[in-house]
Amino acid sequence: MLTNINLTLPFEEPVIIFTLVLLIILVVPIILKKIRVPGIVGLIVAGVILGPNGFNILARDASIVLFGTVGLLYIMFQAGLEIDMIDFKRYKVRSLIFGSLTFLIPISLGTVVFFYIHGYEIKPAILLASMFAPHTLLAYPIVSRLGLSKNEAVTLTIGGTLITDTAVLFVLAVIINSTQGSTSMGFWIWMVTEMVIFVGVVLWIFPKIARWMFKQLESEKGAQYIFVLTVVFAAAFLSEVAGMEAIIGAFLAGLALNPLIPHSSALMNRIEFVGNSIFIPFFLISTGMLVDLKVLFTDTNAMLIAGTIVVLAPLAKYAAAYVTQKLFKFSILQRNLIFGLSSAHAAATLAVVLAGYEIGLLGESALNGAVVLILVSSMISSFSTEKVGRKLAIVESRRKPDMSVKPDRILVPIGNPKTIESLIDLSVMLKNPNHDEPIYPLAVVIDNEHAEEEIFKKNKMLEEAITHASATDSDVQLVSKIDTNVSSGILRAIKELMITEVVLGWNAKITTRDRIFGTVLDSLLDNTDEMILVCKIIQPLNTTGRIVVIVPTNAELERGFMRWIRSVKLLSQQLGAPIVFRGRKRTLNKLRKVVTDSKPSVEADYKPYNDLSEIATMKSELEKDDMVIVISARKSTVSYNSTLDYVPRVLSRNYKDNSFIVIYPEQYPVYQSTPVKNVSYARNTNEEENF
Repeated sequence: MLTNINLTLPFEEPVIIFTLVLLIILVVPIILKKIRVPGIVGLIVAGVILGPNGFNILARDASIVLFGTVGLLYIMFQAGLEIDMIDFKRYKVRSLIFGSLTFLIPISLGTVVFFYIHGYEIKPAILLASMFAPHTLLAYPIVSRLGLSKNEAVTLTIGGTLITDTAVLFVLAVIINSTQGSTSMGFWIWMVTEMVIFVGVVLWIFPKIARWMFKQLESEKGAQYIFVLTVVFAAAFLSEVAGMEAIIGAFLAGLALNPLIPHSSALMNRIEFVGNSIFIPFFLISTGMLVDLKVLFTDTNAMLIAGTIVVLAPLAKYAAAYVTQKLFKFSILQRNLIFGLSSAHAAATLAVVLAGYEIGLLGESALNGAVVLILVSSMISSFSTEKVGRKLAIVESRRKPDMSVKPDRILVPIGNPKTIESLIDLSVMLKNPNHDEPIYPLAVVIDNEHAEEEIFKKNKMLEEAITHASATDSDVQLVSKIDTNVSSGILRAIKELMITEVVLGWNAKITTRDRIFGTVLDSLLDNTDEMILVCKIIQPLNTTGRIVVIVPTNAELERGFMRWIRSVKLLSQQLGAPIVFRGRKRTLNKLRKVVTDSKPSVEADYKPYNDLSEIATMKSELEKDDMVIVISARKSTVSYNSTLDYVPRVLSRNYKDNSFIVIYPEQYPVYQSTPVKNVSYARNTNEEENF
């Protein structure tokens, strides 16, 4: 059988090619890590050495091009997917300004140099200058790994990428069509119409389809991933149909799916794992294969153009970053991070030079110069981003406020196998990402003659919990307790594990025994002071449209006020869902200040109500995909009102199509231990406002 294998160079056997590429992806970053060289640079250099212009071990065949194209689209898609949409909307003007600067400065400088110094005609000069302006987020995986993806400088750069790449491709379309003689008014109208239709389809229709599909595929995790890939490539294809590059479509697909794929979800983990492990490395290797170093040493014109490009492109990008820093008063580290992210040239640069080469405006010297620019700029971008990113990550970690004295330790009692996934998913989203504490799924077994059989059943459920949690890349520590009753087992676990939050599933069935002796929830509320969340998840969490939070008066006086606000904001950020706070005006004013001044940033609205009893009629204001969160209170606390006792019943009867969570905030060990003047004020206000 071995005699049938063709071992001539370049390798043609698919198995050998794929094995060699995987070895490169595995070994090169490990080796370069020892000498502190970014793995991105190593993969590009490996492509240069092993490619057709190096030792010709690997050909840049259709398979390499295919996987490389997927990797390029993946980079743009992940950039759109991981961007903080709240900050993106907040800084959209800044992104527009930076995008304009990083387009105008390079293209103006390049045009002057190539037109007046190198003697090119105006169209080829503009095309060559156009290679300076666009940038590819090659170093984005570095930023993501360092936890800087939500930094304002990163958000601004990502938004600027869309602006400058679109502008360059627009210039390219104008030059190509003017060269071919088609610049009539009809051409302009048709091109703008195509672009508007394309953007509308991707940003408006695709999310609606995705929301419906995620509901249908809630239990089919593999199918969800395939659907996401389908959306990415469909958007990339539509982008090409509209006369733009596929990377624009991939980026817009990321923006479209951003609210529907929580950052801590199993689906996001799959997307990042496959992209960072396979597709993106393929793209980097395929990019290196384009470089032909021999031509540069035999073609004087190519060397001259390459030298000009390699010097001018970083200078122009640094100038744009410098002006941006001065305009928005960024730190020097942020300026250098903007430069690092925006200095890599690949996708749009290749599109420009190849298009110019095909229509005869640019020669082979320009093509080789562009490829050298890709290699050099990729190395500059990787080294700069890695170095600056590490420093900025240290600064950011020192600035992050301590949101709570105690780290998040979330307990999830498991009773119903059908609710395991939703409760684990919710717990992962509620967990503070700054803390490394695990999530604790708990199984309580009643100590009787059936205990052994129940332990076996509960352990099977816990195995399902850890299997699901592992898909989200979250740490999970399973806990089992044998006790006289369920509530006693949960209370013992809370004390032993120093739990800060308990996430319970909703139990709609209340037996006669429960009415006489009390439910598990009653026992927990009476015997623990930690925050308790009672959840009924109807819709898939990632399809949540809005989070409507109903807040009682005096909630701001409770000890757990800041903790539940942080939990709600984390949930909003993960789901990409805006918050609508409902409460009395004084409480809403306090909420507005706290929500605005604390991290993470969320989109919030504030609507007053007259009386808490209006919760029964608020149903008419909700959409099916809205989640309702009610901030309740334990008896004898400053925010407690007897109306709160009926809220769970109202939710169960009137909100059957909506997911809801009832939160009982953390309390002091001895209730009413807040300052005397506050308690007195709270009681008087409570009576006056007649809940």
